[in-house]
Amino acid sequence: MKNYQFDPSKYELDLLNILQDIEANANITGKKLTQILKKHPKDNGLFAKDELVQGYYYLKAKGELSSENNLLAKIKLKPTRSISGVLPLTVLTKPFPCPGRCIFCPNDIRMPKSYLSDEPGAQRAERNNFDPYLQTYNRLLAFHNTGHKVAKIELIILGGTWSYYPEAYQIWFILRCFEALNDFGNQDHRDEVATVNLFKKDEKSKSQFSATGRRRSYNELVTEINTKSKKKVTETGTWEDLHAAQSQNETAQARCVGLVIETRPDHISEQEVIRVRKLGATKTQVGFQSLNDEVLKLNNRGHDVAATIRSVSLLRSAGFKIHAHWMPNLYGSNVELDKKDYLKLFTPSFQPDELKIYPCSLIETAELMDYYNQGKWKPYNREELLDILTFSIANTPRHVRLTRIIRDIPSTDIVVGNKTTNFRQIAEEHLQKANITMLDIRSREIKSQEVSLKDLVLKETSYQAENIYGPVTEKFLEFTTADDKICGFLRISLPVQTNTHFIPELANSAIIREVHVYGVAQTLGEKVKDSSQHLGLGTKLIDRAKLIAKTNGYPSLAVISSIGTKEYYRKQQFRDGKYYQHYQLL
Repeated sequence: MKNYQFDPSKYELDLLNILQDIEANANITGKKLTQILKKHPKDNGLFAKDELVQGYYYLKAKGELSSENNLLAKIKLKPTRSISGVLPLTVLTKPFPCPGRCIFCPNDIRMPKSYLSDEPGAQRAERNNFDPYLQTYNRLLAFHNTGHKVAKIELIILGGTWSYYPEAYQIWFILRCFEALNDFGNQDHRDEVATVNLFKKDEKSKSQFSATGRRRSYNELVTEINTKSKKKVTETGTWEDLHAAQSQNETAQARCVGLVIETRPDHISEQEVIRVRKLGATKTQVGFQSLNDEVLKLNNRGHDVAATIRSVSLLRSAGFKIHAHWMPNLYGSNVELDKKDYLKLFTPSFQPDELKIYPCSLIETAELMDYYNQGKWKPYNREELLDILTFSIANTPRHVRLTRIIRDIPSTDIVVGNKTTNFRQIAEEHLQKANITMLDIRSREIKSQEVSLKDLVLKETSYQAENIYGPVTEKFLEFTTADDKICGFLRISLPVQTNTHFIPELANSAIIREVHVYGVAQTLGEKVKDSSQHLGLGTKLIDRAKLIAKTNGYPSLAVISSIGTKEYYRKQQFRDGKYYQHYQLL
């Protein structure tokens, strides 16, 4: 790889001694690791963890190390990143006008709408001038250098309203992400990437006021910036180029096993769903924010609850995983209204698969600041926030994953209100003391715990949902331990059969919407004893789904496979369709 500043060949003997000492210890604590490092210092101090990882790769290639998997796990930085079986890689689109006028949304013109320039992911994007190739490649390199396997990547594309960006930009952005994935480990074209720094030093604090004193909007300023720079970098791609890159990724070293975009409910249509699927997406993050029409109106959201229902129905009809954003403490709401709102999430019209709970935070550039100054809105105090969050966690069904609670906004950006980023932990500890069981997926993940197939049981949970053609029975299949830790799951939709589906290949078909096996992400084909990733749970879940679909009279079973999982489903006897893969039941 290019740009490695550390040369492990210069410290070969020291690194070998350190790694052998680490390997000889069954459990490595921070204190013990420091003791080992002090025994073998380098010329300018102690070895850093990322240098140990690079040393590990170097010595492994020379055949100097034995039990590689255990050793790498001991020196890996931030091991929880890959503990869910895949490695999430987040990239941001460039600043661009937004169709929304939400009063709670920050207006940082250096960022795509709703993001702040000092959030970690935003800082990485800005350092790479929002270029998708550089963001993807450099993030892969950072993962690799800190000991993570990059074979299974969930590519998460954030930034404003994805559906509002020009189609040519969307194609180009995803194409360049895939080209970085395909290049990683084989070649490095970062030096060939031409980018434009949208903001010169004197523009980063650009005034939002015109010469006459009028406040200039986010959209006005961002349009001006993009207009000045649009001719300097080509941001267009073709469908043919994208599909060629995706085809290559099916067998690449770093495969995209999930592609996520985020958008607004009122920008989801049949045509948009087809386009997003054509781009390779498998999951959509949708900003519900509230399920109360009056609250949506007061916050100038720009759509009603009916639009949210319609968007969810369309996405479910197409087999997408639905990741909702929900915001308590909006202007016009209160704790009791929020509790009622939260329970609505799990009624048939909505039923998200994943959920981010983002209590409203006051950011100085948001219009909500005026409401706060006028005494019309105030943030929940600690007791109110604890009340709504413990209620939410306790009332989340077992088939839903609470991906995040409390947005990771730097405290310096929050004018008033909660600045405690670990409030989820506080709420969970409160529930544990009250002996209240938490059922959401994230709280039950097996993580790195060793498991045996004989100790697992297959559970099935059914619940009712809706798509645009009528009611849907959703089944959530999960392998769990005796203490209800989840090792793997599958979501299957059993919709009303119809011959007139807006995506013809899904007519009269049941749909596998997600298969996920937990445990530390491994290299493709790698076998690790007692790892839930390699107990054959995925195959067993799919076989059960085939039986369920056949028993319910469906002639075929479709799967919304990602680019990097197509080979896996082909081995499961699924055949390729235009946008999906299919298993014939009759």
